[in-house]
Amino acid sequence: MRLVDYLDKGATLGPAAPCLTMDGASLSYASVQELSWRIARALAGSGVRPGEKVAILSANDPTAFACVFGVSRAGAVWCPVNPRNAAGENRDLLDLFDCTCLIYQSSFAPLVEQLRPDLPKLKTAVCLDDGSFEDWLGDAAPWEAPPVDDVVMVVGTGGTTGRPKGVVLTGHNIETMTALTLMSYPFRGRPRYLALAPLTHAAGVLCFPVLALGGEVVVMPAPDLTAFLGLVEERGITHTFLPPTLIYLLLDNAALDTTDLSSLQCLWYGAAPMSTARLREAIERIGPVLGQLFGQSEAPMMISTLAPADHLHPDGTLAVERFASAGKPTPLTQVSIVDSNGRALPPGERGEIVVRGPLVMAGYYKDPEATAKASAGGWHHTGDIGYLDEDNYLYIVDRLKDMIISGGFNVYSAEVEQALLSHPAVRDCAVVGLPHEKWGEQVTAVVQVHAGRDVTADELRAFAKGLLGSVKAPKEVLVWPDLPRSKVGKVLKVEIKQQLLATGAASPGSAPPTRA
Repeated sequence: MRLVDYLDKGATLGPAAPCLTMDGASLSYASVQELSWRIARALAGSGVRPGEKVAILSANDPTAFACVFGVSRAGAVWCPVNPRNAAGENRDLLDLFDCTCLIYQSSFAPLVEQLRPDLPKLKTAVCLDDGSFEDWLGDAAPWEAPPVDDVVMVVGTGGTTGRPKGVVLTGHNIETMTALTLMSYPFRGRPRYLALAPLTHAAGVLCFPVLALGGEVVVMPAPDLTAFLGLVEERGITHTFLPPTLIYLLLDNAALDTTDLSSLQCLWYGAAPMSTARLREAIERIGPVLGQLFGQSEAPMMISTLAPADHLHPDGTLAVERFASAGKPTPLTQVSIVDSNGRALPPGERGEIVVRGPLVMAGYYKDPEATAKASAGGWHHTGDIGYLDEDNYLYIVDRLKDMIISGGFNVYSAEVEQALLSHPAVRDCAVVGLPHEKWGEQVTAVVQVHAGRDVTADELRAFAKGLLGSVKAPKEVLVWPDLPRSKVGKVLKVEIKQQLLATGAASPGSAPPTRA
């Protein structure tokens, strides 16, 4: 399936039904179809040929997302660009992807003007909202160009440790992801999906299964959790996605307990590890609707799933023993745990998580060396360390690059973080390894505490030691007012470690750290 096929499928279930909604105004399926024809004709008229790359640079916006379907109808390839990226990163992405056309919001016009001289392959730049867009559009008669192959998206990996790579995703990848979503989570009736997180990331691809069912996508232009709660109640939202950091903020929102959330069928969480203590709180206060997903750009969203029902025992009690897991591998995806030699490990043993199946990318764009490395032995190497238990639940214990070797022992930072996050005073944390003469690396924790809570280093170290033992417990704890985060809310451990090494454990910004 092409990306536009999800729109067209939804339209067969009711062309007048609301498709994309923002600020109370809706575009029907028929309206979005018509807009997609006009965009496709305009792209062709601008010289965009099937197979060429078209980038969209915009905050969450229905018209911008409708452009995705126009790109697909033109036989071109969608390149989502995160507006929160630094200018240099977006320049690198547009150049790497060989983009010939950029569609952007007027708020990014200065950035586009700055970047264009460095992008000789960019032939066309179209502004969505300065009055010229309507003049650029073609006529509304149905039209489309056949694609040259099955490539539908090129997605940039995070560039936090160097130049980003382009993940090539096919229609078969997205079709597999959509099928796995629909078979793994509850969908009753026409879904109403609330997109608060950026449509350039997980929130965007989760739209496709919703559209296939003729559902409505309610778009939030900016993250506001009080407004989010209001929309869930007012619009009868059935599905939404939030990364753990936003779920933590939602639990701290004063309006949560007075909002009617009974319409929710599934609140997806993922993209980063979640505190098991706060997951339990979320289920108790929001309802048994939380559903975990685990994937990465190279195998989008659905490597493994933990559906809302899987968070419960048959008698309705909380299955807290599963809360630290990422669920079970999905039916169309094979998952194995391997050692450094590629040898498969038995249940309970920790190694790198590798996957294969139709969910896995076609490769990295114009990077055969990286593609070969990632697919060694016929499996996609995720870079995550984990294990499968006897019941086939997958546990992710760390990123391969984040593992700490202290005194000859492997210490998994994610395991230490889970222990610290279970302390009632800790709001968020990051654990890194710093050079140490005696141990090789010292386990060091940087924590963010809840407002108004006091905690000492001795308390936190003793707490962690009681759960993990002396080897894994952090030797040093620092409290920062906030932690550096990526555009999608992930804590940036690389940046934290660099700052600790460069400043001798000084916190970012002007506020000094507290050695708790």
